[in-house]
Amino acid sequence: MKLVDTHCHINFDSYDSDRAAVLHRAAEAGVDTVIIPAIDLETSRQIPVLCEAHSGLYAAVGIHPNSTADFDEPHLDQITALVAHKRVVSIGEIGLDYHWDKSPKAQQFRAFEAQLALAARLELPVIIHNREASADTLAILTTWAQSLPESLKERAGVLHSYSGDLAMAEKALTLGFYFGFTGPITYKNADETRRIAAALPLDRLLVETDGPFLTPIPYRGQRNEPSYIPLIIERMAGVRQIAPDALAAATTANAARLFQLH
Repeated sequence: MKLVDTHCHINFDSYDSDRAAVLHRAAEAGVDTVIIPAIDLETSRQIPVLCEAHSGLYAAVGIHPNSTADFDEPHLDQITALVAHKRVVSIGEIGLDYHWDKSPKAQQFRAFEAQLALAARLELPVIIHNREASADTLAILTTWAQSLPESLKERAGVLHSYSGDLAMAEKALTLGFYFGFTGPITYKNADETRRIAAALPLDRLLVETDGPFLTPIPYRGQRNEPSYIPLIIERMAGVRQIAPDALAAATTANAARLFQLH
């Protein structure tokens, strides 16, 4: 059973002491592919280099909304240059975050819209971060999706660690988006998340750890890692009433289609 963790910050320093062991455990658990999203220019530069050192690792480059306070147009030139790396498969993670007050909304909008335009121009899907900003996120994505190139119309990107409601998901489906589900789908109070995961089309689902964050049950409170993806698969398969192997095969195929993994 081959699995893809479509969102793990395995470049973070919390993995520095045992990164090789973490990747080994991932492989033993069937997770042979991991996509690592950047959060700023420094990680956008670092992650492709890390991917060169390990098979099965792919990069997304971009500036997270909480890192956009000093965003300016020259940052786009640097991101554009990094896209040439053969392991870069996406622009991300980008979006809006109204939970933390780390960047003014106007600046978040500016960075988000500029990076979306870049992704469309480069014909790369996007990894979207949305925290407590669903209405504005959907409005911006709706406008952006109207002028996508043909190559992106059915694979615009992924709404990472999906936290919106079902109505937003249904709209995002029409825009060509996929939906990433993380450890919280295993939490006791996550009935709404599970309801949405059960309602969405199977061919639009992805599984993510968002490691080192959002660790699933029974390891909640500890550092997350890609080897825990089967726990998310098992819980999602249960709510959809299908076999875990069937869900695993579908999410792996979905990841390969969205990010054009080879």
